[in-house]
Amino acid sequence: MINPLKFIQEVKQEAFKVSWPTAKETVQGALMVFAMAVLASIFFLLLDQVLKFFLEIILKVSI
Repeated sequence: MINPLKFIQEVKQEAFKVSWPTAKETVQGALMVFAMAVLASIFFLLLDQVLKFFLEIILKVSI
């Protein structure tokens, strides 16, 4: 086990090496996540409607 103080110093040194995203990059990333969530929800809504349509046809034919 290493010295706790030395460990904290090394963690601090590594934290300064991190390249944090800019505000613009953060906003772009958030917008991309939002856009992909909207597209995925539209896709699954359409898929659900299509499957519902075919299921209703199958149930009408079998009755």
